[in-house]
Order: sequence, then structure tokens, then C-alpha cells
Amino acid sequence: MTRTTLLAAALAALLAGLSAEPAAAGPISSACLGSGRAQATPQLCGCIQQVADQTLSRADQRAAAKFFRDPHQAQEVRQSSRPRDEAFWLRYRDFGARAEAYCR
Repeated sequence: MTRTTLLAAALAALLAGLSAEPAAAGPISSACLGSGRAQATPQLCGCIQQVADQTLSRADQRAAAKFFRDPHQAQEVRQSSRPRDEAFWLRYRDFGARAEAYCR
């Protein structure tokens, strides 16, 4: 399985969880709701946004929201050797793991 496939699977798993949390407005929630995925309910996207609010800066949230529209961009950031991209990727991975655990 390629890393791009793994990332896509991780995002799909994130969207497949269930949540009783209300929706929250924010860049991640908006991108999630606009993704066109059937699992992207207001409750789930709101839950993911809540985790983003706890773990990512607003700038990081805007960057991560772009991955919903263009998953290949995530791959480019992940493979980048720029220290800034590497640091962001570590924060993004932490966010993804927390959202997956919390938003089920």
C-alpha cells in the first residue's frame, strides 16, 4: 500500500466515525462538509473541527483543510524536506490520530 493510499484511507477512516458532538464552524469543518463524502455529516465534521481547535493553530487548520480538496497536496507536504513542512506534518499526524480516536 502506498503512502498516498494510506493517507486517503486515514482520511476515510476519520470520516467514517460517528459523533454525537454538534457541528462547529471552522476551516476543517467547512472542508469536511464540502468534501462530498456521504460520511461527512455535520456532527462528524464538527467533532473533527473541535479536535482541530484543540491541536492545530488556525494557520495549520487552513493548510490541513486544503487536503480535503487536494489529497495529493498532503503527499507533497509529507515528502517535503523543508523543516517547516516537516513540523506541520507532525502536528497534522497528531491531529489525525486524535480526531480518529475522539470522533468515533
